[in-house]
Amino acid sequence: MSRSSLHNVTTQPALTGYRLALRINTMPTQIKNNERRLGGGLPQTSFTRSVFLFLARCVLPGAVALTAVILPAAAAPNSPPSGTPEPAITSRDNASASASADPQAAPVQLVRLANFGQEASSPESRKLADWVVDSANNGNLPFMIIDKAQARVYMFNAQGQLRGASAALLGLAVGDDTVPGIGQRKLSSILPSERTTPAGRFVASLDRDIHGQEVLWVDYDSALSLHRVVTGQPKERRAERLATPSPLDNRISFGCINVPVKFYENVVSPSFTGTNGIVYILPETRSAREVFGSYDVQESSRKQASAGVAPAGNAGAR
Repeated sequence: MSRSSLHNVTTQPALTGYRLALRINTMPTQIKNNERRLGGGLPQTSFTRSVFLFLARCVLPGAVALTAVILPAAAAPNSPPSGTPEPAITSRDNASASASADPQAAPVQLVRLANFGQEASSPESRKLADWVVDSANNGNLPFMIIDKAQARVYMFNAQGQLRGASAALLGLAVGDDTVPGIGQRKLSSILPSERTTPAGRFVASLDRDIHGQEVLWVDYDSALSLHRVVTGQPKERRAERLATPSPLDNRISFGCINVPVKFYENVVSPSFTGTNGIVYILPETRSAREVFGSYDVQESSRKQASAGVAPAGNAGAR
């Protein structure tokens, strides 16, 4: 069927039941006139019945069928396909909906923390390690934390992942400062009250001592080092002190840090081989903030979150 013929068909409405009845009601008069014109050969009743039968069986079903076919076809160009679903909301729509639902959402607080794994630690050690990682104070170098109060050493890689931990022996005397010139004095001249392990931040590296043994020099000028436990004086029972769970018997040295041989060889030496590192020695008479200028990373993050301020600096997700 051509486009013009379809137009003609669709613009002429099909016969409805009402209009068809009107035409049927007018037909007997026309039939009578035709009978008069033709001479009236058949009785009116028989002729009328035949006409009604013809209309009922042929004309009316045809009109209804034609209406059912033509009207949907004419409406089809303006209707979507019956099997086509509604378009889904795009990702842009979703993003707009999410944004409008919570337009003033607080920024996500992202912080970097040290990873102690399953190792137990004091709050002071953990807070300091978190600060080192969050502030990048270690300058992307491996770092060590020495907790004097707990007589414990923690070794981390540059990203703040714990590599190992161990008990340690420390200076006999309580204190966070070094006696001036102590590195040039003989051990026999150092008084018990002067045998401190000083607090602070130190750039450390591996080297040899006067006996040719490898040690980790923490502060060369003050002769402060971390090394394998010295067992030359049996009465000091240094190995036994390291093995006890209590930190109360770990103050025995002239100030240097003594660690088990395996810990030194398997953790300390590999960590500092070919690179410098940072050693942080926690204070015992002052706060860590006084010594390092550190802050509590998690407390700072909570305050920023409550104020709706995103963390600055090197803060990020780990």
